[in-house]
Amino acid sequence: METRQGLRRVSASFEAEALASLDSLYRAARRLTSVPADAEDLVQETYLKAFRAADQFEPGTNLRAWLFTILHNTARNRARDRARDTVTIDSETVDRAAEMGPPGRTFEGAVETPESLLLRETLAPELQAAVDAMPETFREAVWLRDVEGFSYAEIAEMLSIPMGTVMSRISRGRQMLFERLNHMRPVNA
Repeated sequence: METRQGLRRVSASFEAEALASLDSLYRAARRLTSVPADAEDLVQETYLKAFRAADQFEPGTNLRAWLFTILHNTARNRARDRARDTVTIDSETVDRAAEMGPPGRTFEGAVETPESLLLRETLAPELQAAVDAMPETFREAVWLRDVEGFSYAEIAEMLSIPMGTVMSRISRGRQMLFERLNHMRPVNA
């Protein structure tokens, strides 16, 4: 049955279980977008799609994995759509950004969001730097397995890639992390 906004009525248990994954979906969205507002939009769109398609969800299967699949597909579609967009460059903005220095640096008067503070404090700086330096395909697979705890099969379904590719990306990603962290270690440690 449709409501005025086009959403189907869902059971209270579906709604409760779906909303229980909000924090982990947001963390994954932050990893995918790197911008808090974009991550929030991505999570909102994920829930909108999930609630609209709630009748397609098979009870007894992994709702969390289903939500992550929707999140990753939505992010992938957004990235593809953005790649098609026309790029306009404001030379004044570029010049100002060049004068301010490298990205990621906090300047006087810059406002830190609670989300950015939490994410920065969640991982040790060395680990955060090593994770951020990884190519996105490896970072995504390692994050879903080692942080979010999804199985190889669930990750393969979410990312629409073969399970062997997932295993390979996780193995190679972990190796990249290990090598990066080893190079960061002090010699006398």
